[in-house]
Amino acid sequence: MCGIFAVLGLKHRGPDWSGVYQHEGNFLAQQRLAVVSPLSGDQPLFNEDRTVVVVANGEIYNHKKIRKQFTGKHVFTSGSDCEVIIPLYEEYGENFVDMLDGVFAFVLYDTRNKTFMAARDAIGVNPLYIGWGGDGSVWFASEMKALNEDCVRFEIFPPGHLYSSAAAGFRRWYNPAWFLEQVPATPYDPLVLRAAFEKAVVKRLMTDVPFGVLLSGGLDSSLVASVTKRHLVETEAAKKFGTELHSFVVGLEGSPDLKAAREVADYLGTIHHEFHFTVQDGIDAIEEVIYHDETYDVTTIRASTPMFLMARKIKSLGVKMVLSGEGSDELLGGYLYFHFAPNKEEFHKETCRKVKALHQYDCLRANKATSAWGLEVRVPFLDKEFIDVAMGMDPEWKMYDKSLGRIEKWVMRKAFDDEEHPYLPKHILYRQKEQFSDGVGYSWIDGLKAFTEQQVTDEMMNNAAKLYPYNTPVNKEAYYYRMIFERLFPQDSARETVPWGPSIACSTPAAIEWVEQWKASNDPSGRFISSHDAATDHAGAGAHANGNGVAALANGHGPANGAVNGGEVAVVNGHGAANGTEVAVAIAV
Repeated sequence: MCGIFAVLGLKHRGPDWSGVYQHEGNFLAQQRLAVVSPLSGDQPLFNEDRTVVVVANGEIYNHKKIRKQFTGKHVFTSGSDCEVIIPLYEEYGENFVDMLDGVFAFVLYDTRNKTFMAARDAIGVNPLYIGWGGDGSVWFASEMKALNEDCVRFEIFPPGHLYSSAAAGFRRWYNPAWFLEQVPATPYDPLVLRAAFEKAVVKRLMTDVPFGVLLSGGLDSSLVASVTKRHLVETEAAKKFGTELHSFVVGLEGSPDLKAAREVADYLGTIHHEFHFTVQDGIDAIEEVIYHDETYDVTTIRASTPMFLMARKIKSLGVKMVLSGEGSDELLGGYLYFHFAPNKEEFHKETCRKVKALHQYDCLRANKATSAWGLEVRVPFLDKEFIDVAMGMDPEWKMYDKSLGRIEKWVMRKAFDDEEHPYLPKHILYRQKEQFSDGVGYSWIDGLKAFTEQQVTDEMMNNAAKLYPYNTPVNKEAYYYRMIFERLFPQDSARETVPWGPSIACSTPAAIEWVEQWKASNDPSGRFISSHDAATDHAGAGAHANGNGVAALANGHGPANGAVNGGEVAVVNGHGAANGTEVAVAIAV
């Protein structure tokens, strides 16, 4: 994955090329991970007379269609998918961002009127932060570590927004119907859902470098792998790299994911790579994970650590891009706590809250834990068109209902339950959800708890609120992560970028109200939901352990999920917008 940076080079995000541009008091820089058009497309990118300059971290999947639109109007100088940003800006001004189909964080500077704009993709798949210097400068970067020593204040650049120097502020460019959280009434159509997902996967096979899929053996990653394998032969990538598909999994010896992934890989016929790690390997990597992830959120760190270890090994094999299954649980209510949603209205509102907060959780984890090693992750479930279909259906169809034989994500399972041309074996298609941090091996969480119990004393916990009055750690695991984070990122702005609040099985704080007993838990792991071990047969009928919604809780570690306002980007801007503004922008791709 590419990266945007200010002042210092985030070379771990893009080791293939370094580009810097300076105009008066404005600076743009780029560190490139070349996935599309590696022999061209070095940034910054310019228009014909070099009066408009762009640095971008993105994958624009409809760039070929946009290029055709500007035949005869614009001379393209590279094969970069991000170059289409320039003619769109020249044609439509700042009102073009919704025309981009993909994920991105970019900054554009117009030397003619000394204005600039920055924008981030709809869900926040690609990270971005914005900061302000004491001299009035504006900064943007892919990681806040590029800002924390030079900005008086910085914050997350909100997904689905653009920042305009001419307008001196943000405005939302992404305005889907679901954002208002009104309950939709469109009936479920399995073929429509299937077609939207297959399209989302296929468009993400746009690559000029070797790639693979992350495969845990759960529903989401297995469907990504299955659809990729089925359609790979039709793509340009197959002409360059053949039709063999590489799959990757990480886990402790004997973990659930290793076994399930091997079974799916054998069924699909992928070239499968199984990576093992020990609890000690994970513990040794925690500080690096926190440095790269820039968070102290417990669930994110738990899940990021195995992914971080795996990404290093994948990159060592020469693979630069992988597809992954993030986003499905948020869109479809796949987390086990959704079983307890009191009605479809609450169910839908919770999915909306979860999707809006993805940029602070799974998107952050997937991007930063892999970008640390120069590996790009693509997430087809977070395709804009697929989101419209998934969030536009009547949520009644998504809800757990034992009497109708529906378990979590039944709509997705049913859509790919093809008897004639099966995508997956039935027992895999209807396998129950695992938390990623649990799926890699249950002793991973237990080992973290035991380790942090030794590192943090009771006296330290007793004084936690005095030392950390903002987002006070509620247990020793959370305290340990916070200590590391504060040492790396001591600024108020840094700690305020991390969401906080009570959570069970990755719920938002609002969903805690669904079950009284959940309020007593401080462990976010999904394995403490009472229905976690409920048997599910291959037809999809899920047995729900406690019909009254009582959850079996255990003392554990730290709140994990909860939406907060924020944004991710850093770009430097000198002094004002049209009235003599100087933009010092640093971006790495």
